[in-house]
Amino acid sequence: MADIATIKKLRDETGHAIAKCKEALEESGGDMEKAREVLREKGALAAQKKADRDLGSGVVQSYIHTTNRIGTMVELLCETDFVARNEEFVTLARDIAMHCAAFQPQYLARDSMPAEVLEQITAELQEGADADKPAEVREKIVQGMLDAKLKEVVLLEQAFVKDDSRTITQLIEEAVQKFGERVEVGRFVVWVL
Repeated sequence: MADIATIKKLRDETGHAIAKCKEALEESGGDMEKAREVLREKGALAAQKKADRDLGSGVVQSYIHTTNRIGTMVELLCETDFVARNEEFVTLARDIAMHCAAFQPQYLARDSMPAEVLEQITAELQEGADADKPAEVREKIVQGMLDAKLKEVVLLEQAFVKDDSRTITQLIEEAVQKFGERVEVGRFVVWVL
């Protein structure tokens, strides 16, 4: 059984409920890293279960970089006004807006990219792949390079600017588990002078 100090530390790091942190620590045998992974997996499962719920509320947050040359706006959606007014939810929206200023993503998700753009990127990567390799090896290399390229331009696949051990998708999944309702980024925009 996990001690109170360890449970509190995990709760402070993740923001999850004490009971969920205790469960995760017990499930992982007291290993903090494994407990974090358990919480991430449960967050993903919770997000999947709530994927068909209506998003009736949310917030719009903006971020202007200190140079006043980059500005962003993010729409973070949720199910209820209760969650939308929660300071942690608003902070999450603000953090995602700041992330957008830092990484300047071009697309929200992989499936929101125009097919012709994805085909063009894939074709360019195939041209650059080593022709001496067997076809199945080249295909894996191109897929790996494509995944890396998409992490640069797709918001939900990017590593979070404040904690590169988590992606924006994982942040959203953690929010779903924390708030108990569906949460997703609706839209975002980045302006650069």
